[in-house]
Amino acid sequence: MNKLAYIFAGQGSQAVGMGKDFYDNSELAREMFKKAGERIGVDFTKLIFEENEQLNETAYTQPAILLVQMVAYRHFRNECPDLKPKYFLGHSLGEFSALCAAGAIEFEDAIELVHKRGLYMQESCNEIEAGMMAIVGLDDEQVEAICAQAQREGKSVWPANYNQDGQLVVAGLKPDLQSLEQTFKDAGAKRALLLNMSVASHCALLEEAVEKLAPLMEKYIKESFEAPVISNVTTKPYSTKTEAIELLKKQLTSPVRYKQSIKAIADKVDTAIEFGNGVVLKGLNRRIAKELKTLNISDTVSLQKVKEEVCS
Repeated sequence: MNKLAYIFAGQGSQAVGMGKDFYDNSELAREMFKKAGERIGVDFTKLIFEENEQLNETAYTQPAILLVQMVAYRHFRNECPDLKPKYFLGHSLGEFSALCAAGAIEFEDAIELVHKRGLYMQESCNEIEAGMMAIVGLDDEQVEAICAQAQREGKSVWPANYNQDGQLVVAGLKPDLQSLEQTFKDAGAKRALLLNMSVASHCALLEEAVEKLAPLMEKYIKESFEAPVISNVTTKPYSTKTEAIELLKKQLTSPVRYKQSIKAIADKVDTAIEFGNGVVLKGLNRRIAKELKTLNISDTVSLQKVKEEVCS
């Protein structure tokens, strides 16, 4: 019997057309699209299936990704109802999908919650030049030291996403990030690439968003956890409402320790199943923990392949 983790990617995994195979072939998927749209007043078929700029706006990216992930997840659970994971785990936004999959947030509540999360994140950064930069080829300690020195000089720059060895994303004010590009390269970075983002995730610039989001999390998160969720902040499992709210508040202003989270569970599970568009986490996992097999469910074909592999 496989020891499983169910995992969910965050922003950056979105793409036009994601989830369409499920939508075209499943009444359940169409119903989920309809209910999600009614909850926040969005036509998700237009948002996701037609070329548009809105899909890359944080307030809409987040519910779109969660919707497609939960469509894939619901179909899998219908095919393999007796299968239980040891852990749920998500990358940033994906931690909310993990909570939803674990039963700690109702689907439509989760859609509203992440829509508001994205909206509050955008609002926190509206009056400032916020951004994020991917650093490739440096050790974590080197990036942390450069950020710490920059902070001593009055700059707003923080480590934000620990994705894999040699790849760390930093967040902060865009001019401060740009001023450090050469510093990172002089330290040996192969790349210091400013990302196409107007939000600085997982850093102190989102303090305002935390205060706005907290009451909604209190309202919607429940005590019902099918299995523990791994925290992006601590890399440890949690399974209560109190822990969830406290950790998700910290998650907005703390770095995502995805790499460390996968390493923490790699000896406790042998297979991870990634739900939703693409294979973002599958690629990271291959480089973080080679012994951990990662499967992906993004459409009806991959659903059947995974079903045959883990449900028999």
